[in-house]
Amino acid sequence: MAAPTFYNEMLDADGGTRPHYAAYRRWLDETPPERIAAKRAEADALFHRVGITFAVYGQEDGAERLIPFDVIPRIIPAHEWRQLSAGLRQRVRALNAFIGDIYHGQEILKAGVVPETQVLCNVQYRPEMQGIDVPGGIYAHIAGIDVVRAGAGEFYVLEDNLRVPSGVSYMLEDRRMMMRLFPELFARYKVAPVEHYPDLLLDTLRSVAPQGVADPTVVVMTPGAFNSAYFEHAFLAQQMGVELVEGKDLFVEDEQVFMRTTQGPQRVDVIYRRIDDDFLDPLAFRPQSMLGVPGLLSAYRAGRVTLSNAIGSGVADDKSIYPFVPEMIRFYLGEAPILNNVPTWQCRKKDELAHVLAHLPELVVKEVHGAGGYGMLVGPAASAAEIEAFRAQLVATPERYIAQPTLALSSCPTFVDSGVAPRHIDLRPFVLSGREIRFVPGGLTRVALKEGSLVVNSSQGGGTKDTWVLEE
Repeated sequence: MAAPTFYNEMLDADGGTRPHYAAYRRWLDETPPERIAAKRAEADALFHRVGITFAVYGQEDGAERLIPFDVIPRIIPAHEWRQLSAGLRQRVRALNAFIGDIYHGQEILKAGVVPETQVLCNVQYRPEMQGIDVPGGIYAHIAGIDVVRAGAGEFYVLEDNLRVPSGVSYMLEDRRMMMRLFPELFARYKVAPVEHYPDLLLDTLRSVAPQGVADPTVVVMTPGAFNSAYFEHAFLAQQMGVELVEGKDLFVEDEQVFMRTTQGPQRVDVIYRRIDDDFLDPLAFRPQSMLGVPGLLSAYRAGRVTLSNAIGSGVADDKSIYPFVPEMIRFYLGEAPILNNVPTWQCRKKDELAHVLAHLPELVVKEVHGAGGYGMLVGPAASAAEIEAFRAQLVATPERYIAQPTLALSSCPTFVDSGVAPRHIDLRPFVLSGREIRFVPGGLTRVALKEGSLVVNSSQGGGTKDTWVLEE
């Protein structure tokens, strides 16, 4: 392999192997490419058989896709994971404090740390949540924090996902697949386990049940089988041993939520909802929604049911709020941020918009409410026509966008059709907040399979890798 031009997770600047990859590199050099190719084909067949697919919205054929799985793991040494862990805990603590504050005293707005209009005029801000106390003061029980490594190897937080973060089922299935395909590797390496995530998730959800409920009933609420992440909804319900429900399976009576069962109504105490705020309760939000439960907000306001994540949490993961997270950490925790943000220009500001317009071919521009890799411009990969079309959008509605430098995302050896080659990656650890903050070591590593691509989203042709955190 040639020496890397980006930070390479396996190779140093001189082309030598980093110590934490040494045993794996020896195994890789000794293994015929034909065997790896056969194992990749076996993985694809097994994933198809299990039904690990996702739908791409907007595709005319409506076909479900298999997320490509790469058989070369991303390996993180113990000391790096310690640093990441501390930064993730700190960030999620601050984000939960921020959400609690904006729905109560709004001290951070009064102090001028975050502009009032950025919050109160945000489409993700829910006035209905004002003054509502939630168990333990926890709003974002499940957070997916997207982390990238760039430059000389420093970690940055790319974005925070606090509404309905997805992908943890792929993290778990990728590990199962690697252990099935390459059991000998797990004898060589002390890889920290991840398979206990469903147990941690269930324990977290039970820990935030309404006050006075000793043995809470937990359910996973899905929009239904046509949702792009339905496999994950069903998978997590099965792994936790709880019911998978749709809105039509639930009803509210006397400000309590009940589930219809063959034995009659059963009270529900905690709902891990995988449905956006707008669709949760047709009496409170979108009247035409057929996915939600009429009266759910009233039961929630009365403290008779817990929703994970809380209604209104999305205001803290909006990309227009992202630039203020380091200041949230200082404001609420009195600490310096452990993990840095990516430098960000807010296009709603006249001078920052001017900079973005002048450097558009060099930047990544994102919609503040966008997700999944949609609604963004990757300047260096865009055509002149695409750049000019985006320029017109920016001039017309600058408040809808932020911009960031095009990061030199780290690369990881990946098995592609031409053999082993570097491809760019990110990492989404899943942080659980209940009585305490917990997570399994690692997360979902997403990989941009197209040569040179920096977009790792599955909806944009990305794949996944198993993430190995080495134990001491």
